[in-house]
Amino acid sequence: MNTKSAVPSVKRPNLVAVGTIVWLGSEVMFFAGLFAIYFTLRAMNPELWVEQTGKHNFTFALVNTLILVASSFTAQAGVFAAERGQPRATGKSPRNWGTVEWFFLTFFMGAIFVAGQTWEYATFVSEGITLASDPYGSAFYLTTGFHGIHVSLGLIAFLLVIGRIYAVKNFTHKEETSAVVVSYYWHFVDIVWIILFIVIYVLPLVQGY
Repeated sequence: MNTKSAVPSVKRPNLVAVGTIVWLGSEVMFFAGLFAIYFTLRAMNPELWVEQTGKHNFTFALVNTLILVASSFTAQAGVFAAERGQPRATGKSPRNWGTVEWFFLTFFMGAIFVAGQTWEYATFVSEGITLASDPYGSAFYLTTGFHGIHVSLGLIAFLLVIGRIYAVKNFTHKEETSAVVVSYYWHFVDIVWIILFIVIYVLPLVQGY
């Protein structure tokens, strides 16, 4: 009796997802550099930091932060819908929403965050805090500004994924991968903002600088 040895199947990792994770690793280093600049300038100008951080609207920043954090949950809900092969809603209730509806909601919440950050910038400029006004202005706008750019790119990515879902006739593994990859990026920018919020808004209240 001839028997053939069973060849174990090898499940290879998704190259797009792995590539995205590697790229996000380089983004971690980029933001680490921005944090280093912020802390260096703060250490050299402690009195200026006390004065300028006192002008923050903490409540507004907290609400804006909560909106962005909540958008990570809606983005993940969109991923769950993609993983079960549901690109669009099968009913009006959120429990029946598909990837498109959850990603639209995520886009809307992210847009609110960017609008809130723009409003905060306008308020700071009216108080004389600009990119070139002093070291604090430079540190604040560099760190939050680059993050805002990343959020804006994430919003564009959500629209591209939504457009792709509408464009294809059949929802396949490629569309699912696109949704997952965008969620990786969105979770990353959310985590970066939580750290920024703690550093820029919370620590001055706790430590008094």
